[in-house]
Amino acid sequence: MNASFLERHQGLKDAVGIAVFVVCVLIGTLFINAFVFRSFNVEGPSMEDTLFTGDRLIVNRLPVTIAQLQNKSYVPERGQVIVFKNPQYVPGLGEEYIVKRVIAFPGERVVLSDGKFTVFNDRNPDGFNPDDLSGAELSTRYTAGEVDTIVQDDTLFVTGDHREEGYSKDSRNGLGLIPYYDIIGPVSLRIFPFDKIRTF
Repeated sequence: MNASFLERHQGLKDAVGIAVFVVCVLIGTLFINAFVFRSFNVEGPSMEDTLFTGDRLIVNRLPVTIAQLQNKSYVPERGQVIVFKNPQYVPGLGEEYIVKRVIAFPGERVVLSDGKFTVFNDRNPDGFNPDDLSGAELSTRYTAGEVDTIVQDDTLFVTGDHREEGYSKDSRNGLGLIPYYDIIGPVSLRIFPFDKIRTF
């Protein structure tokens, strides 16, 4: 019985095996990044004291993937920390991906006055402070600026956690509302620094 070409050329067979393995790893990595989870580095002070420059985050892509398979938009929870594509991104200028906290949803009125947020909706006609739901003790902090706006359809109102003047560009002051389709996913884990590993 004649040996196959690859059996007669063991070096070539090994090279083909390695090439197939590398291609499978690349495809698997792309699949995981697109549909399961992605990793991001934090840059800048906008999310202090929750997140700091150099923090490495794992963003859960599964909720977004599941929503897309159902032909729906992924909608995060109020108070959740999310990563999204910068709607104002220009290649080579600024950050392509941004991390912020969800404050309000479509149809809600957002008022920022005297350093505090109040959100009004059908269930809360007298308004409530969304920071009370964050679990990050934000309701005790001063939030700079003044806002009185209605969140548009299929968008979110987001802010950073460091809300003194000049520290966070967000829906209060120039970033605008964030379209659902720009959401990468919720932050689920900080994996670095190793002494500050935590879930969200």
